[in-house]
Parts: sequence; C-alpha cells; structure tokens
Amino acid sequence: MITDFRLKVFRAVAERLSFTRAADELFITQPAVTKHINELEKQLGVPLFVRRRNAVALTPQGELLLGYVRRLLALYAELNDAFAGDGETFGGELAVGASTTISQYVLPAILSRFKKRYPEVRLTLCNGNTELIERMVADEKLDFGVIEGNAGNPQLHYETFMEDELVLVTASSNRSLRQEEIAAADLKKLPLVIRETGSGTLDVVERALASRGISLRTLPVEMQLDSTESIKHYLYGSDAVAFVSVQAVFEELRHNLLRVIEIADLSVVRRFSFVMRHGRNSSLCELFKQFCINYYNQKL
Repeated sequence: MITDFRLKVFRAVAERLSFTRAADELFITQPAVTKHINELEKQLGVPLFVRRRNAVALTPQGELLLGYVRRLLALYAELNDAFAGDGETFGGELAVGASTTISQYVLPAILSRFKKRYPEVRLTLCNGNTELIERMVADEKLDFGVIEGNAGNPQLHYETFMEDELVLVTASSNRSLRQEEIAAADLKKLPLVIRETGSGTLDVVERALASRGISLRTLPVEMQLDSTESIKHYLYGSDAVAFVSVQAVFEELRHNLLRVIEIADLSVVRRFSFVMRHGRNSSLCELFKQFCINYYNQKL
C-alpha cells in the first residue's frame, strides 16, 4: 500500500482537534503523533496548530493544508485500489459480519463494487448486533467483522474504519418545527422517537445527551421502534424528531422527505471498526479491509 502516514496523522489531528484522539484512532502513541506533526511543521516551515492547555486549533496554514491532505489521501486511495491485486487472482470465500447500520447502509455499495472487481470471490454477509458479530468472528464462523464501537474482546484485533454521525431529523413536512438549528436543551420540548432498549444507537445517543447534562428519561419520548427504517417511515407522518445515522438518510435528504435539525451544542458521533482474529487474517481479508478503506477515503 502506497501512502504518506504523516498526512494521515495530520488529518486525524485536524479533524479531531485532539492529539490523544488521533493517537487512539491510528493505534500509535501520543508522543508519536506529536513527532509526526512537528516534523511536518518543520518541513513546511509554518505552524499548523495552536496548542493551548486543554485545546488544539488549526492555524490558517493548517486549514489550507487540510484541504490538500484530503485530496492527496483520496488520490493515494485511488492509486492503491487501481493496483490492488494486480498480478494475483483472488478467489475463495469470504464471510463478513456487520452490525445493523453498517450492513444496511454502508457495506452494500462496497460489496457490489468489490464483487465487480473480484468476481471469483464468493461473499456472504451476516447481520447482527456487535456482541454477536464479535462472538462469531472469535468462534471462526465469520472471517471478518465490521462493528459499531471499538470493544475490547482480548481474542480479537480491532482497527478503526470510519466515524459515523448521528443526526437529528424530522419530516420535511413538519410545520411545528421550522428552525434549522436548536440547542440541546430544546429537545425537552420536542416529541422524540428512539430505538429499542439495548440498541447500540440508543446507547450512543444517551451518552451524548448525558455529556450535556440531559437524561433520556426527561425527554418526551413518543415512540420506541426496533429499526432505523421503521423510525424513518414513522417520521413521514408525524411531527416527531429522531436521531439516526447520517448514512441512513442520504436518499431521504436528497428527495426532501426528511431534513436535518442542527444542534448547536451537541455532536453525536460513533466509531465503526474492523474486527478480526489475532494473527489469523488471510490475504483476502486484508484485501477486503483495504478495499473498504479506499472506498471510504474516495468519498471524503
């Protein structure tokens, strides 16, 4: 794989505005992140970040570089995808497992492109919650998993794939809520539709709300439903709002069925991760993992 790791480090810090979070995402130490950024600043001859005690901000030169870095990493991804597997014919079977949002809204487009590129590979996709996918990978019933979060089963190896934002949406026809932006405290006045108890999505939302001092129990929950599709169809005929993955509503936003309500003081973000057995990854697993990364980078 051809890339420039320093550029990946810079992008991670610039997008997270945190050296610690960038280190966690890239599976390197914080001093290593600092070293890469210092070397990049020395090479360019300009400061890229303003470092304060509890915060990091991009300088104007850092903002400029971020645009170039995103385009460069996307080109690296295209290059790697173009030459992936050249001189080698990939065949065999690959059993992939994914948690619900990923299997419904992220992987199908990747799987279709992968199958077109590598027609000799026989792919199967299993859908389940994160705990089930981890167990099936550990029990060798699946070759590879893509899950929500970054759990800690010591039998397994985790790598960050991408971040997913949960956005607040309502029907475009909802006339009772005309604002394009609200504050988190305003949620106490809005009818809310949520996922079922035990849902990973609901857990992420609850933790994000708690960070703003808001308990889900204090919100006017109108309905609990067991899937994102059910929630979307419920919203079409109501004045309620709901948190859903942005991956799940691209088509609805494009066709003006739903609209996003920005929350000025709240961000709800979760991580999608690859999960594999330690030291048991075939070249086919590695190929598919890199194909996923390249596809995502090309969309950035």
